[in-house]
Amino acid sequence: MNRRTPAATPLALLLALALLGAGCTGGVEGIPGAAGLRDPYFPGLGNGGYDVTHYSLKLDIGPSADDKRGPADGTSSPSTQPSDRPADRLRGTATITARATQDLSAFHLDLAGLDVEGATVEGRPAAVNRAGKELIIRPGSAVEDRLRKGRTFTTVVRYSGSPQTITDPDGSKEGWLRTADGAVALGEPTGSMAWFPGNHHPSDKATYDIEVTVPDPLTAVSNGELISRRTEDGRTTYHWRTAEPMASYLATLAVGRFSTHQSATPDGIRLFTAVDPESEAASEEVLDGIPAVLAWSAEKFGPYPFTSAGAIVERTGDAEYALETQNRPVFPGPPDTALLVHELAHQWFGNSVTPKSWRDMWLNEGFATYAEWLWAADHDDVPVEESFDEAYEDGANWAFPPAGPPSAADISEAPVYGRGAMVVHRLRLAIDDDEAFFDLVRGWTETHRHGNASTDDFTAYVEEETGEDLTELWDDWLYGESRPPVED
Repeated sequence: MNRRTPAATPLALLLALALLGAGCTGGVEGIPGAAGLRDPYFPGLGNGGYDVTHYSLKLDIGPSADDKRGPADGTSSPSTQPSDRPADRLRGTATITARATQDLSAFHLDLAGLDVEGATVEGRPAAVNRAGKELIIRPGSAVEDRLRKGRTFTTVVRYSGSPQTITDPDGSKEGWLRTADGAVALGEPTGSMAWFPGNHHPSDKATYDIEVTVPDPLTAVSNGELISRRTEDGRTTYHWRTAEPMASYLATLAVGRFSTHQSATPDGIRLFTAVDPESEAASEEVLDGIPAVLAWSAEKFGPYPFTSAGAIVERTGDAEYALETQNRPVFPGPPDTALLVHELAHQWFGNSVTPKSWRDMWLNEGFATYAEWLWAADHDDVPVEESFDEAYEDGANWAFPPAGPPSAADISEAPVYGRGAMVVHRLRLAIDDDEAFFDLVRGWTETHRHGNASTDDFTAYVEEETGEDLTELWDDWLYGESRPPVED
């Protein structure tokens, strides 16, 4: 799982702010919200001055104008005809509900590419400027009271264009990935700005309504639950709703030809799977195991934190990696059980308990990797100690401490996964009581359910719950530069 993108150009941003200050009169009193949240690896990512509570996205997706083909028999609409790039263009309206955390005179949204046709705040036209990946909104004075600290306000942005594929610092691709029959949107860590404007830092979670219209016979699959599906004039609109808070990097949209299946687990979790026909036969057995994996995970980590689950399986090669998109992970081809266990474990670690910054990535990947070790012990007769020893002997896991990747290009590298899992196991050994250890883990997921947490939050929580000073464990395994010795 490798995802990231550079920050906006500081000079361009300063010039845009200067233009706003010089060219706009009669604006709202206050100060502009910050253009970034100073994340350790992506300082320009996210925005200050407000907290998003809900996104309502209405998207119309289809081929570009140049790709549309005329009617084959003189009766069909051109937009229903097949195209070499059936999901190349997007027209969207984003309605963003947010609460001001300061008196705002202007604020920013993250958006890569795409053409902005206009914006309103509280129904009134607002000035819009662009600076790299920053969209700067300056409302008029008529809505001044709605932008006071603590007040809720609504912004509507109308936009269109051909969404971008973003290359991360490590060379992997995210954003809008075009496939043979459509596209899939992957957002970790910054790719969601390629298809909708927002506050794209993991610390700002929100609920979502996503309505997507696509030409038949394509299907649009997103997060949460399918609320409705309606067809008119050869186009179908799918309405997806995510009722629990979600970080924007976990939002997904898959457009293509899918075989879909809906069911429910014995305890009422709604399941929705969408599988590319080329991957269907090879995926069936593993996907049938989703209820069992969820039940097993709930015993280890606490109640499943969402009302729906499932999977999206693309054909091999449509993406470079699997991603734990909320409710239904995306797989780049038929997954094996270990990968399914890993991505479903992320529903607890990363999706419900979301990192405060990208420096806390090991809390996602360390626990998800440890879930693989636990599953192998319970189902494949591979003791956790054997998985630990294999990771310990792998030199790639010692390139840097899991809580301190040296750069944005390293946040998805081996130490974050393998050594992160070793931290979890060393904690288990230090507690020396499996019942107490799993109580601790379940307490962690309950305490920070649907919230954000940092590495400092985790270490403080563990020491408070255990009553132990674990400084040596953290120094050696979480922050240490060298490989600590282990007992024979």
